[in-house]
Amino acid sequence: MDNKNQLTLEQEFKLAIYTQKIYRLNNKNLKQHLIGTLKQMMIKDNVIKYFIKNSMP
Repeated sequence: MDNKNQLTLEQEFKLAIYTQKIYRLNNKNLKQHLIGTLKQMMIKDNVIKYFIKNSMP
């Protein structure tokens, strides 16, 4: 079995916590939370790309 893309036990725990929190949100809060999460993911991607681009000599 390929374990490269598996979540760690800690990540599985965090996912379970976030899942519980998301189910408690109403539609408006859920949409705002998802938009904020997507923005954070895009920023993270930009930071990773920046470091990869600037780490090459």
